[in-house]
Amino acid sequence: MEFQEVVEAVGSAVDGAGVLAILVGAAAAVVIAAPRLLRRERGVYGRFRRFLGRSILLGLELLVAADIIRTVAVAPTLESVAVLALIVLIRTFLSWSLELEITGRWPWQKSQETQAADAGMGG
Repeated sequence: MEFQEVVEAVGSAVDGAGVLAILVGAAAAVVIAAPRLLRRERGVYGRFRRFLGRSILLGLELLVAADIIRTVAVAPTLESVAVLALIVLIRTFLSWSLELEITGRWPWQKSQETQAADAGMGG
């Protein structure tokens, strides 16, 4: 098996892992939320969205990794690098949007817990 074939297979495996992370996360979110919804617990929708959002974030990160692996496997052309850049840009925007939805802050903003810990350590 040639190097390019191995890298392509690895890229496909990482792609599959990304899709699997999203599917398993979505199924787990439903399985966890359904009984709570039937018991009429409060906050079920918010927890469901956070769990699902984290699963999608993980899947997106794996899909970006697979795209990068595949692009470097072949002799990169200006066109393939431009396509990769566009894909990474779109997926990064989606990831940031999901992070904002889940946590209420941008990824580069520190949480209040982190700020308090930094302040206590003199940082």
